[in-house]
Amino acid sequence: MSKTVFITGAGSGLGKGTAIGLAKKGHKVIASVETISQVTSLREAAEKEGAEFEVIKLDITDKRDQELLKEYDYDVFVANAAIGEGGPISEIPVDRVRAIYETNVFSTLENAQIAAKKFVEKKSGKIVFLSSIVGIVSLPHLGAYSSSKHAVEGIAKAMKEELEEHGVQVATINPGPFETGFNDRMFEEKWKWYDEENNFTPKESIEEVEKILDEQYDPQDMIDKMVEVIASDSHHFRTAHPEDVENQMKDYERKTWEEKV
Repeated sequence: MSKTVFITGAGSGLGKGTAIGLAKKGHKVIASVETISQVTSLREAAEKEGAEFEVIKLDITDKRDQELLKEYDYDVFVANAAIGEGGPISEIPVDRVRAIYETNVFSTLENAQIAAKKFVEKKSGKIVFLSSIVGIVSLPHLGAYSSSKHAVEGIAKAMKEELEEHGVQVATINPGPFETGFNDRMFEEKWKWYDEENNFTPKESIEEVEKILDEQYDPQDMIDKMVEVIASDSHHFRTAHPEDVENQMKDYERKTWEEKV
């Protein structure tokens, strides 16, 4: 059955691929992007792929832009937009963390609340939060981004319980590291403030973690999974992908109970 899907952060990466993928499957898509320049590029990409859908500029942190969420009718709201930054949480300037939380937590929640109200009024609908493997697994030098996704997990779980009585579904999708450019950009940001002469974290320790960039997955596989889950009427609350990422997350939670300090 065809769905109408509103997805944020569709200007690049998994969001862009998912918007195109959903449209090619026959779903009606409202794809929002952060900047006006991304509107043109996404429309061109959609046309190249033979996909038709509406593209709008919606910066999720902009209160005026958020009003657009009230103007459309949709069956599924996908809170995909996010930013990130690497670097040791023990030293990262807290204003950088605040900026991440403003987008990934506070503005994401504001958007989800608008969708929730719409869905409660019609007693149906689904909210999908894009979380991450690091919404469960916390890695060194990814604490700012990881903790914001931990917050998203808490919001999603609470919202799921609150909205069930209203006939509204809530779920998370937890991708592993996929080669969309997002992770590479996230790791680059810290070099704007990190200085090995003034920071106590050894540069070698940071570079060791960055080796995960050499082990990223093909994003098309994740896009296909996202299209499947978003359009599905029934699925698990949490979808971690690929399977070895799901296993890593489960193992991590088990080990956390056994670890000592």
